[in-house]
Amino acid sequence: MEELRLGTSAKITAARIAAILLLPVALAACAGGDEVKSITYTDDRGVSNQPFPNNYKSEILAFMKTYLNNPVGVRGAAMAEPVQRVVGGRLRYVSCLRFSARDSDGNYREPRESAILYVDGRLDRIVERASEPCAGAVYAPFPEMEKMAR
Repeated sequence: MEELRLGTSAKITAARIAAILLLPVALAACAGGDEVKSITYTDDRGVSNQPFPNNYKSEILAFMKTYLNNPVGVRGAAMAEPVQRVVGGRLRYVSCLRFSARDSDGNYREPRESAILYVDGRLDRIVERASEPCAGAVYAPFPEMEKMAR
């Protein structure tokens, strides 16, 4: 085999270079197959009923305090109680939230609609611009969100 010289002390053979370059291809082949698998930290496979998120209001308030740049002075806060919907091919409890937050310059943004997704009864993530998962949501005032402090 021919040797490639990298400086005076490092020698790498062509066989080693080929092995290094083919390693990602070999690993990808091991991960492949007919069935696509995803990593999940729950037993949820997306098709069974999820438990109702009993603490959804307090979880939303705690999350929004960290999510919003300025949680003080939120206006027009309204929330829909969690209902089961299929989102991304998985059955989830979804709670819709609509509010106007204050920008860094003190002005208010246009009201935005977001979907809060729950997995195993706990807040999992927020989906912005949630017109599809929130279609037909029945909103009620959410004054606790308007009273948030830093």
